[in-house]
Amino acid sequence: MTQQSGREVLIEFHQIGNSVKVTAVDAATLVEVSIVGAANAGQELLKRMAVRKLDYVIEKQKKESGTRR
Repeated sequence: MTQQSGREVLIEFHQIGNSVKVTAVDAATLVEVSIVGAANAGQELLKRMAVRKLDYVIEKQKKESGTRR
């Protein structure tokens, strides 16, 4: 688990051969995203990429919910 700008993000790493599946879950919104990267890329890089994707998805959902009636 990591705390990013006042929020909790759960991070899970699962190695599959030469790849690693990284899942990030925002604890407040329960939004979940996954990425797959090279096993030799390093956990910090993969974690940053997963959190960036999580941020993108949450922002996209906010924008979409604001345009619906």
